[in-house]
Amino acid sequence: MPSKIWIDGRLVDKADAKVSVYDHGLLYGDGIFEGIRAYNGKIFECEAHLDRFLQSAKGIRLTLPMSREQLRAAMEETIKGNGFTDCYIRLVATRGVGSLGLSPVRCERPSVFIIADLLELYPREMYEKGMAVITASTIRNHPNAMPPRVKSLNYLNNILAKLEAIDAGVSEAIMLNHEGNVAECTADNIFIVRSGQLQTPQTCDGILEGVTRRVILELAAKLQVPAVEKTLQKHDLYVADECFLTGTGAEVIPVTKIDGRVIGTGQVGTVTRKLLEAYHRRVKEG
Repeated sequence: MPSKIWIDGRLVDKADAKVSVYDHGLLYGDGIFEGIRAYNGKIFECEAHLDRFLQSAKGIRLTLPMSREQLRAAMEETIKGNGFTDCYIRLVATRGVGSLGLSPVRCERPSVFIIADLLELYPREMYEKGMAVITASTIRNHPNAMPPRVKSLNYLNNILAKLEAIDAGVSEAIMLNHEGNVAECTADNIFIVRSGQLQTPQTCDGILEGVTRRVILELAAKLQVPAVEKTLQKHDLYVADECFLTGTGAEVIPVTKIDGRVIGTGQVGTVTRKLLEAYHRRVKEG
């Protein structure tokens, strides 16, 4: 468990890490975050995460009070301050303390805080045998309402779909976009394999451009696994030979059942296993 939290320029005891009830991140979900992993004391895909964090800030017109280099140094300080080598990092920026009312101009200075902690989203058994998921009735936010490419603090859309998964007795839910096509899961990107080809929804299908998703596409190219980003429908999922999810927290986890339908043989597929093993090698390499 973490003992120190980095908040607005310094490490403080966890018990003393507090935000104001007038912080617009709390009041209105006005802020952004990144979920990041550290392995063997090194931040995994640090530059890619910082790229997305800075792009999210620009997307919501939030001027960060820290440079890219300062953000990286603060994350490293948080890891070391808690004595971790392998951990999950949550980097958060809020609009800051303001007054009641939506206007962000009333917030004088954004707030930044960083948590380093241990995280295990799913039981180890699921990585060997696969997991069951459902398709949620809650759709992904329309790109012109709240762009899914912005990793914002407002996750109610995802939480409502997650509740559907919990009600169904499974760990994850697939979300469709406003056109009824496959977008992503509540916290993970989705891949399928059909006739040896790796397929995943496009950016324009309403997804967050996952860092782990990009790593998997790069690994597929190295392993000469044909891969394509394309629009997928539920039918494509149901008739897939294999399926798996990717995310910083989840890493790479196989899916063997969707909406009660067995995917492929019901076992973890060969392409999935090959990419999962390649991902673990990539993590060890840093």
